[in-house]
Amino acid sequence: MSHLIELKKSIEPFKNILRNHPINSYIISHEHLSIFMQNHVFAVWDFMSLVKKLQVELTSVDALWFPKGSGETRYLINEIVLGEESDIDPNGGYISHFDLYLRAMDELAIMPPPALSAFKQFKSVEEFLIALPSFNLPTSITDFLTFTFSSILNGEIEEIAAIFTFGREDLIPEMFQLILDQLSIQSPDKVKTLMYYLERHIEVDGGHHSQLATSMVSQLCQDDPKAWKRATDAAVNSLQARIKLWDGILAAKG
Repeated sequence: MSHLIELKKSIEPFKNILRNHPINSYIISHEHLSIFMQNHVFAVWDFMSLVKKLQVELTSVDALWFPKGSGETRYLINEIVLGEESDIDPNGGYISHFDLYLRAMDELAIMPPPALSAFKQFKSVEEFLIALPSFNLPTSITDFLTFTFSSILNGEIEEIAAIFTFGREDLIPEMFQLILDQLSIQSPDKVKTLMYYLERHIEVDGGHHSQLATSMVSQLCQDDPKAWKRATDAAVNSLQARIKLWDGILAAKG
């Protein structure tokens, strides 16, 4: 428990920067919302890749199945995958959070960046990282994606879990609550799907998933100080990448 407390102390200054970042009061028009979503959608997408990398590493996903890792870590990541990849949609069906985000963009007549569709051509993380600079995306997005997928490619499993937990899952509910408060006093009918998306993140990620993910990091690091140091550094770097992404969105506003 002391290792986890120390990790949380280490990341707190960076979380405070994000809590007080100007992005939290940025969305005051449809133009601002468009810029935000066209940038943030990349973080929604690469988040799913972090989820799937954890599932691949912590569970058996081969047709010839054998137990892999502990039952507890398998349960933790499988439950998270279930919620992120096939959550309940507003009509009672099932949908991934990424597809729900794209649906919200469509409802708002906000076009997703063409690069998202083009990414489907790549068959490996290595291939994607090599080609990424050629898309000429804003530097803040390129750097954000490079950090995520370099970590997926080369990071230790506890580093990837820490990025997921403390740079994403643990952060998203706080940030989205501020945005949701702003949207709720504007035109709620025009942002119905986006409101639902944000509410699901706050409900799911703010409670159950956050607890599961934190337990997963603790399970992976155990009492190994070196593992906790790697996890802490990865969490800090992830938060710094998010700060730069937010800075890039503000710069795009002009």
